[in-house]
Amino acid sequence: MINNDNMISLQMLRPKMDDDNHRDDSDKDSGDGADRRETGLMLKVRPKTRKPSMYKVVLLNDDFTPMDFVIHILEKFFNKTRAEATDVMMHVHRRGVGVCGIYTYEIAETKVSQVMDYARTHEQPLQCTMEKD
Repeated sequence: MINNDNMISLQMLRPKMDDDNHRDDSDKDSGDGADRRETGLMLKVRPKTRKPSMYKVVLLNDDFTPMDFVIHILEKFFNKTRAEATDVMMHVHRRGVGVCGIYTYEIAETKVSQVMDYARTHEQPLQCTMEKD
């Protein structure tokens, strides 16, 4: 329940002007559209937000991890189609490194951890890292 005794209007917070004591309600509006009393909303200033930094999740080539395992990783953790996963895997195979996806820091860190844990569980030497985009 709201207690009206505790409410303060914005007009009460406005400093008194010299001519406030000598005006009646008839001269509040002079007819020219200019109202001498100030009313409005007090707005809270919001700080500007910026977009988070993005990070690339990268697979590194090695001579021991089977190509099918790399494709499986890309499908399972990065939601790639078979064709997309094959393209990324061939890029890693030919160039030594390939981007799996670009994510915010926390998501990229999680993806790297998931891939590394999965590779270790399946006794594969696959390396996955992240770098700032």
